[in-house]
Amino acid sequence: MSTARPSARAPSAEEYRALAELRYRVRLFLSFSEAAARAAGLAPQQHQLLLAIKGLPLDRRPTIGVLAERLQLRHHSTVELADRLEERDLLRRRRAGADRREVELTLTRRGEALLARLSRAHQGELATLLPSLAEILPALAARRAGARARRTEEVVRGSA
Repeated sequence: MSTARPSARAPSAEEYRALAELRYRVRLFLSFSEAAARAAGLAPQQHQLLLAIKGLPLDRRPTIGVLAERLQLRHHSTVELADRLEERDLLRRRRAGADRREVELTLTRRGEALLARLSRAHQGELATLLPSLAEILPALAARRAGARARRTEEVVRGSA
């Protein structure tokens, strides 16, 4: 989460509309995602775990702890998701590193195929969503850019 200090002034009517529209578009996408996961026979959080494993940044290892943080879940909830996916042969656990107590999760071929199918559908949905986001985001970014310019101007005036 950002630790940026919010501006002292209240958002403008345009900014409220942009925030509300962004929230609406995000909810539409999440609703689509949840329905697509269920149609594929997965709980939405199971799909999210498969995606988190496959899409993890290269400098991170797919351990339960890392994945719990990425999904914003408790450790035991992530373990339960992994258990259910392992039972369905969609992922497997393997001991990793010198510390054999640590376990990494990897997708099976079956998990890879299911995730690829879901991801293609999500990419299609995003293609329809992106034009509306391209209209919304500049209105939200303008406030931040304006605040940054004012701070820069204050620093310059203060050092003169």
